Amino acid sequence: MGLWDSIRGEFIDIIEWLDDSRDTIVWRFPRHDNEIKNGAQLVVRESQTAVFVNEGRVADVFPPGTHTLATRNLPILSTLQGWKHGFDSPFKAEVYFVSTRQFTDLKWGTQNPIMVRDPEFGPVRLRAFGSYSARVTDPARFLAELAGTDARFRTEEVEGFLRGQIVSRIAAALAGVPALDLAVRQSELGELLGRTVGEQLAAVGVSVPALFIANVSFPPDVEAALDKRASMGVLGDLGRYTQYQTANALGTAGAVSEGVGLGMGIAAAQQMVNRPPALPQEQWFVGRDGQQLGPFTRDALPALTPDTLVWKAGMPQWLPASQVPELGLTPPPLPGA
Repeated sequence: MGLWDSIRGEFIDIIEWLDDSRDTIVWRFPRHDNEIKNGAQLVVRESQTAVFVNEGRVADVFPPGTHTLATRNLPILSTLQGWKHGFDSPFKAEVYFVSTRQFTDLKWGTQNPIMVRDPEFGPVRLRAFGSYSARVTDPARFLAELAGTDARFRTEEVEGFLRGQIVSRIAAALAGVPALDLAVRQSELGELLGRTVGEQLAAVGVSVPALFIANVSFPPDVEAALDKRASMGVLGDLGRYTQYQTANALGTAGAVSEGVGLGMGIAAAQQMVNRPPALPQEQWFVGRDGQQLGPFTRDALPALTPDTLVWKAGMPQWLPASQVPELGLTPPPLPGA
C-alpha cells in the first residue's frame, strides 16, 4: 500500500447504513479512528435518521436523503467543535443511524395474575397477553434515554422495558369492565391501552402505533362460575326447569315402584306445557329395600306402609310413615275412647 493509499484510508467520504436485519433499531457507523472528510456524502434512506454525536453530546440530526457534510449542514456540530478557520479540515464525530420504521409483532403478557374488581363477581384474578408495535419518533431522545453508546441496539434490548410499561397499565385499562364483556371489547380496550402507554413512552422518544389484546383468561373457579351463569341464561325460567327435573325424577322412581311414577311423570310434563309454573312444593324422600327414592311431592308419594321410612327437609331423621301424622297412616282415636 502506497503513502497516498494510507492517507486516503484515514478519511471517510461516504456514510451510509444498509440494514440487513429486521430487529436493529440503532447502528453506529464504524468510524474507528478515521476522520470524516469535509464534503463527505451522508446517505440516509427511508425509515432512517442519522444522528451526529460529539464527545457524548447529541449534535445534528439528518432526515432521509443525501446530504453533503459542510458547515451549513452541521451548525450545532460546528459550534461544538469551535473551528476558527472555517470547516475546511476533516473532523471526528460519531454517527448513529436510527431506524424509524414500525417494529411489529412484539409480544406482551402478564407473567403473574393481576387482581381486578368485577362489578358482578367481585375481586377476580386474570391473565392477559397480546402483541404490539413500536416506533422511534424522537431519535435524539431515544439515543440519550435508552440506546446510549451501544454500537448495535436491537429490539430485544428494549422489549422488556416496553412490556413492563404495558403490563403495569393493563389492570387500570380493564378496571370496571364486566367479565362477560371483556371478549367483545378487546379491540376497544387494546386501543385505550395503546394510547395510555404511548403517552408515557413519548418521554423516551417511542410511540406505540398499535396494541392488541389477544386473550384474557380467568382462573378455573371463575370460569366455572361464568359457565354456570351462561347455563342459567340458556335454561331461562327456573320454575319450568324445576318441573322438568321433577318429572324426570318421577319417571325414574316409577320404574322402581311398579310403574306408578310413569303416569305421574307424564302428567307433570303435561302440566309443565299447558299450565303456568306452580309454587314449589315440599320434597319427600322414601327409603325402600335399602335404597333412597325421590324426591316426591306430597301428592306423588308412592304407596306407603306404616313401617316405610320417610324424610323431608326439617325432619331431624328418617321416621316410619306411621310416626308422621301429616301422612295420615295413623288412625285417629275411636269415638268415646
